[in-house]
Amino acid sequence: MSRRQKQNLYRIIAATLLFIGVAFLPLEGLWKAALYLVPYFIVGFDVLWGAVRNIAQGRIFDENFLMALATVGAFAIGEYPEAVFVMMFFQIGELFQNIAVGKSRKSISSLMDIAPEVAFVLREGEFTEVFPQEVAVGDIILVKPGEKIPVDGIVVEGESDIDTSAMTGESVPRFVSAGQLVISGCVNMNSPIQIRATKEYDESTVAKILELVEHSAMNKGKYESFITRFARVYTPCVVLLALLVAFVPPIFFGELTTWVMRALSFLVVSCPCALVISVPLSFFGGIGSASRRGVLVKGSNYLELLAKCDVVVTDKTGTLTTGKLSVTDYTDEETLKYAASLERYSNHPVAKAIVEKATEFFEAQNVKEIAGKGMYGVIGTKEVFVGNKALMETAGISCNEEGAIFVAADGKYIGKIKVSDQVKANAKDTVEKLRTSGVKKVIMLTGDGKEGAESVFDRAGLDEMYHSLLPADKVEKLEEIMQSGENVIYLGDGINDAPVLKRAHCGIAMGAVGSDAAIEASDVVFMNDDISQLTESIKIAKKTISIVKQNIIFSIAVKVGVLVLTALGFADMWQAVFADVGVMVIAVLNTLRTLKL
Repeated sequence: MSRRQKQNLYRIIAATLLFIGVAFLPLEGLWKAALYLVPYFIVGFDVLWGAVRNIAQGRIFDENFLMALATVGAFAIGEYPEAVFVMMFFQIGELFQNIAVGKSRKSISSLMDIAPEVAFVLREGEFTEVFPQEVAVGDIILVKPGEKIPVDGIVVEGESDIDTSAMTGESVPRFVSAGQLVISGCVNMNSPIQIRATKEYDESTVAKILELVEHSAMNKGKYESFITRFARVYTPCVVLLALLVAFVPPIFFGELTTWVMRALSFLVVSCPCALVISVPLSFFGGIGSASRRGVLVKGSNYLELLAKCDVVVTDKTGTLTTGKLSVTDYTDEETLKYAASLERYSNHPVAKAIVEKATEFFEAQNVKEIAGKGMYGVIGTKEVFVGNKALMETAGISCNEEGAIFVAADGKYIGKIKVSDQVKANAKDTVEKLRTSGVKKVIMLTGDGKEGAESVFDRAGLDEMYHSLLPADKVEKLEEIMQSGENVIYLGDGINDAPVLKRAHCGIAMGAVGSDAAIEASDVVFMNDDISQLTESIKIAKKTISIVKQNIIFSIAVKVGVLVLTALGFADMWQAVFADVGVMVIAVLNTLRTLKL
């Protein structure tokens, strides 16, 4: 418990002991009333002061006002023990609530701790300690073992394992060496490394994530918005009803004190604490559970959208596939050797895949890269062309096939090489789990050609696919899908999918570490490229919404039931206390389940 929570606990204990002591004293009348005021003020002075302060500021109908009115009224009609007990029980409930909120906040504390406090920057030949906000682009930073990386940058010296779990949810450390990109917030584990800063602190990944988390509470879903509106209307109404209960029946039946006591109990029951506290706390817990898995949700409204997902529309490259090209088929070793001998002079991804596959190379001369078509070079006495169908036509080589890299030497067709992106190992399993969770369709939109798209479509087990789409075409196709009225989620790599991410009901950027475009355009950010995080996110969202609904139904049902019983005289102040504080405690304890999702 925090220091303030301990102080409140001591107040409750002191007030309880005094309350018990006064109850056994053989006193009556004003003397006993005066003695009961001591534990009452010890445990309730902050509630009374809060009510007075809020009234002065124009905020009347809150739980402080209702508790103050009910307990002061109980004193006025001589029900001293009830007044003290109600205030004590209310403070016990508040203590439980504060402890629960503290636990919920701790679920995100590890994420909020990703921000480093200092950075060691090379200045005038020595590494000087500065604040991360003072690091400039191009500065050389020393990161020792156990320290957090302060800003995004590139390793220029040293090699080490880095713990990326706080950023991506990955439990396996990543090995980095000179030339590799590292992001802020990760922890260096083994050896000192030096990094050249590529971004200032405010533009680094860690700052973007912290800003995202801090603003997540601003985007409220329909359940949170409902509770806010409900409380504004509900509380004034029950105060009016309490006044009616207190003063209308005595006109016909007499017994003013009895009806005033019922009205005071009515006020205690009417506090909407359970709803006002538990619903936002549930969403906070759900967002915290997602964050521990490397999933950042920008608000409870997006958690709701995840929970009721009908259609998942996904990009292909980097989402369903690894994004790394590899050779899947080739005519023979000679074809591969000719192609690799020229392609090793290119930085094109296709060229890299061919070179990686080859084990032997010819000596090549006069090598040239022909933009958009392929490579030309001389091997021995032969002119060699390696590239697409357009290059073969330029070289006068007849070729009727599509979707391959062709090789020609000395004016003759030699063979072909097929290069394709690899479907992620868990892509098909994820698609099947999405269907099990209630998703009706999984659709792929891609800019790739028909052959490559069909290959991924079959291996991933999708429902529909559309190929050869430009970015504008993707938006148009997504809008067609959304016209069905179903809730559509778009899953992309976030770099070239910003327009589609923005247009979808809920846009999810995957593998978005270091991508400003992804974090800005999306509603949910997956910090690594594991597609199975989608099923985990939907699972967390559904369970969070389920807990929210449970709290709403339980709280309203109990309160309405006890309100009716109180008005009819079948429930007194003690049942009223349970209907308020007891329900709040139960709802909050139920809410804590979101921390274990």
